[in-house]
Amino acid sequence: MATKLLLTFAICRLIVTVGLTLDPTELLRLGVEGQLSVDPPDVETASLDFGGMTRTRPLAVLHPASAEDVGQLVRAAYGSAHGFTVSARGHGHSINGQAQTDNGVVIEMSGGSKAIFRHGAGKSAPPRVDERWMYVDAWGGELWIDVLKSTLEYGLAPKSWTDYLYLSVGGTLSNAGISGQAFNHGPQISNVHELDVVTGKGELLTCSPDQNQDLFHAVLGGLGQFGIITRARIALEPAPQRVRWIRVLYSNFSAFTSDQEYLISLHGTHRFDYVEGFVIVDEGLINNWRSSFFSPRNPIKISSLAGHGGAGTGVLYCLEVTKNYYGSTSDTVDQEVDALLKKLNFIPASVFTTDLPYVDFLDRVHTAELKLRAKGLWDVPHPWLNLFVPKSRIADFDRGVFKGILGNKTSGPILIYPMNKNRWDDRTSVVTPDEEVFYLVALLRSAVDSGEEERSLRSLTNQNRRILKFCEEEGIDVKQYLPHYTTQQEWVDHFGDKWATFRRRKMEYDPRRILATGQRLFKPALDSGPAYL
Repeated sequence: MATKLLLTFAICRLIVTVGLTLDPTELLRLGVEGQLSVDPPDVETASLDFGGMTRTRPLAVLHPASAEDVGQLVRAAYGSAHGFTVSARGHGHSINGQAQTDNGVVIEMSGGSKAIFRHGAGKSAPPRVDERWMYVDAWGGELWIDVLKSTLEYGLAPKSWTDYLYLSVGGTLSNAGISGQAFNHGPQISNVHELDVVTGKGELLTCSPDQNQDLFHAVLGGLGQFGIITRARIALEPAPQRVRWIRVLYSNFSAFTSDQEYLISLHGTHRFDYVEGFVIVDEGLINNWRSSFFSPRNPIKISSLAGHGGAGTGVLYCLEVTKNYYGSTSDTVDQEVDALLKKLNFIPASVFTTDLPYVDFLDRVHTAELKLRAKGLWDVPHPWLNLFVPKSRIADFDRGVFKGILGNKTSGPILIYPMNKNRWDDRTSVVTPDEEVFYLVALLRSAVDSGEEERSLRSLTNQNRRILKFCEEEGIDVKQYLPHYTTQQEWVDHFGDKWATFRRRKMEYDPRRILATGQRLFKPALDSGPAYL
């Protein structure tokens, strides 16, 4: 009875706020099993994200008990005389309020009540592993860390990852999902067999490369614009037991990028399993919140490498690689690593190695997160900027940004690593530079209130604008990963040749433009306004 009263109150608030002409008793008869909440703590949580730069309060929050709950809500929004918007929220790790809405309902896909698959038996279900066909079915709001725990019980694991595992399956698949394995396995969206999706019309559809294939490719990397992922069938492989984790240093950018590009060109088993890198512009310990790798008892400073060009340029580069192995191959892993390292041109005597269980390596960022939370340094604004930079212009980016705009203050890690375009499916919605090799450059800064203006939110945000302006003026055709734009023309430019297809898919799968309005990509069709910003 209390649930019905709460639901009635929430629906009445929607009606008053957005002027719906629907009788609330009609929505009550929809049979939603979850909870539609207007409780202040729920609304407050849904109004925030990891970026900490925007706050948009929804009218209500749905904690779904099933994919059917999601469909019921979207159908109600789609069928209303004036309508309201719907945004799916995973772990809330977006940067610019992409999962927020001020004119409707946020669906909390992760946490709270445990949702189930559309074809489930009516009880909550964990990720379901098929050992024979090597896949796992996971709820769209499931966190990747929980997917990993479920698959490891069978000695299996997904192939492609993000650096941080406390993200939702639907959230990363709506963007791409990348990490140091992407050069070989492609992004996470290249490792999906099948999806269940609730479209903007409230239809619950199964899609794959063979069934409803246009919707399948639209949703992958589609920024939540075409549907809400309620189930994903993800490819698995035998899980390694341990990881040999190596970092080496460079003072020469050309040598650094040449070695990275060489490593991602290798095939077969005689290669590293993970290739990333990061830029070091701060004077001080070469470390960051992503891991505690270098020993505090063995501090490495930029100035200590003056003989290798470190002090002259003020910039160092760190190559980060891993080799996965099993107990049965532990005798040969040293030989394989040594053979690969001999081909590289890093600074001699700058090899740092550690060895750890596979799951500990994958979950390395969360370990650092817990330490930062304990110090109160996690819940701060994060004006991150993630760019795909074409290989042909990465040296120009280094000159203008790493050695120019950034100066010697970063306020967070700067990742840089290459990927092979042939591991990406161009039929998906995501856009990348039009070159066979391109780099991710991720400036993962935190605006810490330390009294230093250069580390403030305003300063870092302005610095991001300067970086984008530099790329525009220099003709460097970068593409934003986790994109954020505020004008129609910026989105059109971002998608380029894919814009016509993207817009056509939007009109087909979400004609009233009620989904994921926090992306600021299309204006909701709740009135007679234009089709997009």
